[in-house]
Amino acid sequence: MSIKHIALLTLLATALTAKAQIGEHRNDLSIGVNGGYALSSIGFTPSVSQGMHGGMSGGLSLRYVCEKYFSTICSIYTELNYTQMGWKEDIKDANSQPVINPTTGQAENYKRTLNYLQVPVFAHLAWGREKKGFQFFIQAGPQFGYLLSESTDTNFNFAQRNEDDRANKVCAQDTMGVEHKFDYGIAAGAGLEYSIPKIGHFLLEGRYYYGLGNIYGDRKRDYFSKSNNGGIVVKLTYLRDI
Repeated sequence: MSIKHIALLTLLATALTAKAQIGEHRNDLSIGVNGGYALSSIGFTPSVSQGMHGGMSGGLSLRYVCEKYFSTICSIYTELNYTQMGWKEDIKDANSQPVINPTTGQAENYKRTLNYLQVPVFAHLAWGREKKGFQFFIQAGPQFGYLLSESTDTNFNFAQRNEDDRANKVCAQDTMGVEHKFDYGIAAGAGLEYSIPKIGHFLLEGRYYYGLGNIYGDRKRDYFSKSNNGGIVVKLTYLRDI
């Protein structure tokens, strides 16, 4: 991680939590679970034609409500998640038709799944009913991840691929294992929370993640100059006050 990236993440977290310095003090801690669906891709340069890779995301959640500043309820929110990310190639010819493999006679398909352990740390700002009813919230901050494993789902042998008919001939990634297991970036989301006294809090959220690191080397001798994770997650979270 470069000094520039560290400074960017620090400034973002500082700016988002700057409001939570004065106001009505809160000391509310909640823990719970979350689960959802992630749609992701890799930002390759040179580019690789892709659709969205679909995978599950879920884990543990923790929130500390520290202050209410006028109508804004300020919290720190974090998760420990297992998330399936990766990329799904869109293998087409110049006429946008599927490329047929001459050996199998089938349209060529390729998908790589990257299984991450992820930890986002968010400044969480909400407006609405604090104890009973609905709130609208936004949250943003840095996210860190570590690659646990990876797997490939394909229906052709790489050595026998139909490269001649492909409109996009970049395919080095098909046989390259991930080189950088540590991932980091910025995530931001928005959603609705519904609170029920003595039962808990239910949060529905859409979240976007932009990776600042690359899964492959990005030096001049490396094939890809950029290969960062990115995607969106839709998830449901349950929190209970402790």
